Amino acid sequence: MKLVVFDMDGTLIDTQALIAEHMATTFAGRGLDAPSPAQSRRVIGLSLPQAMARLAHSDDEVLVGQLVEDYRAHYRASLVTEANREGLFPGALDALNALRARPDMLLGIATGKGLAGVHRILALHGLGDHFVTLQTPDHNPSKPHPGMLETAMRETGATPAETVMIGDTTFDIEMGVAAGCKSVGVTWGYHEPRELIAAGATTMIDRYDQLAGAIDQLLDQDHARPA
Repeated sequence: MKLVVFDMDGTLIDTQALIAEHMATTFAGRGLDAPSPAQSRRVIGLSLPQAMARLAHSDDEVLVGQLVEDYRAHYRASLVTEANREGLFPGALDALNALRARPDMLLGIATGKGLAGVHRILALHGLGDHFVTLQTPDHNPSKPHPGMLETAMRETGATPAETVMIGDTTFDIEMGVAAGCKSVGVTWGYHEPRELIAAGATTMIDRYDQLAGAIDQLLDQDHARPA
């Protein structure tokens, strides 16, 4: 079986503007300089506490905790008043449906989002049955630590040679490298393609209709090698 693990923000769902707005509101509410959209973009993919610590340039656990709770409150409130701002990227749904239908494929999630948010997003898009393993900072270290992928592989029985990480940030790619897995970097996300390549992305794609072929090429390479 092949295990294909997806990041969420910037890979499956387009939430850049939403996250940047709530980051700015959160910091301003505490009397701090609001991060720019570009600064917020750089920390998407990390666990929320790590993202807040980086943006605040602080290891003050009390302050970071306050920022985390404020951000979550703003985000939850926006879900009531700003529907349809967590859309899938073009082609994502078709690609997921096609991969899920394959008997040789298992799908997973590894994201900086909390588990409650993951379940909500999957329900929103009718994807609750697509993924057999969901890995978040609720029960793993933040990316780029390999813990999320290692847990996903344990849960599914996949080996690193059978696993591919799909992501848009250097955190995703570095996690894949640390876990010994192949990785596919996507060019439509939150870090520059050149950064993903430098971080160790095995290959890159520009559109979701290229994903299945890229996965097969990566994983079949090992099987095609003579013993």
